[in-house]
Amino acid sequence: SSEKKEELYSELAEHGILVDALKEEVGKDLDVFDLICHIAFDKPPLTRKERADNVRKRNYFAKYGETAQKIIEGLLSKYENEGVSAIEDKGVIKIKPLNQIGLPMEILRAFGKPKDFEKAVKELENELYKDNIA
Repeated sequence: SSEKKEELYSELAEHGILVDALKEEVGKDLDVFDLICHIAFDKPPLTRKERADNVRKRNYFAKYGETAQKIIEGLLSKYENEGVSAIEDKGVIKIKPLNQIGLPMEILRAFGKPKDFEKAVKELENELYKDNIA
C-alpha cells in the first residue's frame, strides 16, 4: 500500500539508505520495489517498461469495456514513465494521458463507481508486481 511504501522509504532513510542513490548505483530505470528486491534478495530486476509490457501481454484488462481499457493503457504508460506512485495519486484522472480520454466523471463511470476505479488501479498494481508476489 502507499502508506507502507512511504513508511519503508522513511525507514531506509533513517538508516542512511537513500533510494535515489541506490537507483543511480544500479544504473537502470527500476521501480523502487524491483530495486529493493534486487539488492536485498538478489532477484533479477525488471524495468518499469518490462513490467508494463508483461501486463499488456497477459491482457488481463480485456474484461473491461473499450473506454476503461484505454484508461488502463493510460495508467500503464504513466507507470512506465513515472512509477507506481503516479498511478496511486488520486489526481491521476485529471492529468495526461487520462484527461485526454475524458472528464474525471467520465473516467470513473467507465468502471462503474469511483470505488470500482480504485479497485481497478489496485488490480493493475497487483498485475504489475505479479511475477514477484507469486
